[in-house]
Amino acid sequence: MAFVRKKSVLPIYLVGATWLVWSLAAPLYRPTHYVMAALSSAAVYYLGKLLLPDRGYEVPDAPQQEDSAPREQPKTEAQIDPEIAALLQERDRAVSEMRRLNDAIEDPQLSQQIDRLEHTTQKIMDAVVKKPEKLPQIRRFLNYYLPTTLKLLNAYDRMDAAGVEGANIDGTKGRIEDIMSTICTAFDRQLDALYGQEAMDISTDIDVLEQMLAREGLGSMNLSADEQTHDK
Repeated sequence: MAFVRKKSVLPIYLVGATWLVWSLAAPLYRPTHYVMAALSSAAVYYLGKLLLPDRGYEVPDAPQQEDSAPREQPKTEAQIDPEIAALLQERDRAVSEMRRLNDAIEDPQLSQQIDRLEHTTQKIMDAVVKKPEKLPQIRRFLNYYLPTTLKLLNAYDRMDAAGVEGANIDGTKGRIEDIMSTICTAFDRQLDALYGQEAMDISTDIDVLEQMLAREGLGSMNLSADEQTHDK
């Protein structure tokens, strides 16, 4: 139990009433009048404190909250592994650059290929963010394939914006257009490679499951025989 003291406000009300009564019944146009009114108010205040003292009472203590296990908070970018944080930044930067180039380049086929590269790049990096142990598998992709692809697309954008035809410009643009299909395939294969171990594990699980079902007489051939018997 906690003890709480509540001050009485009635003495303050009495002081206010004293000034009100004094202003109505006595003059208030000389300094001495105000001094006398103040002394009277003080006397009334102390008399009120004696007659109407402060009150004290006990209140129950506030219930203490039981200690509970701290909930796991989602990690902010500052709490993520530095390499993964850098990967997220690179993902956002690369995707933003691809979208800018896609808007700037008017060639419809090249634009479609940039769309494909953007989606594949996002999937590659998102897969590594979910499973950081896969990060070594995309080192070459991050350090060479992706930046070189962006470099080629930027070069194409600059030459295309020049609006000038010539052997060097047309030849370079043509080579970039020719290699884009190969780059798209390479990005797709990089994504597929990230799921190689997972695919192998699933394939192993399927093989083991099929063997166990066959050993227990529950294989596909047995099930077909049972279905035929049931139909009869």
